[in-house]
Amino acid sequence: VRGYSPGSRDRAPFARRCFSTRDAGKQMYAVIKTGGKQYRVAKDEVLEVERLPGEAGSSLQLEEVLLVSGDDGVTIGTPTVAGAVVSAEVVEQTRGKKITVFKKKRRKHYRRTLGHRQDLTRIRITDIAIGG
Repeated sequence: VRGYSPGSRDRAPFARRCFSTRDAGKQMYAVIKTGGKQYRVAKDEVLEVERLPGEAGSSLQLEEVLLVSGDDGVTIGTPTVAGAVVSAEVVEQTRGKKITVFKKKRRKHYRRTLGHRQDLTRIRITDIAIGG
């Protein structure tokens, strides 16, 4: 885009580039909710979500599907799409990067340091199905 520099405040060309390349082949995608977060997923995508039960190689069904987009258009749920299900395969159970939680109250000699590592599950989306 002419006249666009990475430091400029106009982010529109970046947003267009991100979404246009992902939707270029009109690939079917869905928005799912798991672990209190929402994820936009497509078939064969690998993503890390909050811990889900299952060993590596096992399959699971994600039934909280908020939106499905395919060849026949976009279906938005109220709050979920009835009969829609996203199938996934557990790739591995892992843990996130360690973060340090530091609490302090000034002038009161109160300091607490705590570490935390989030349990994560890496999953591969195998199928997006819309039931009737």
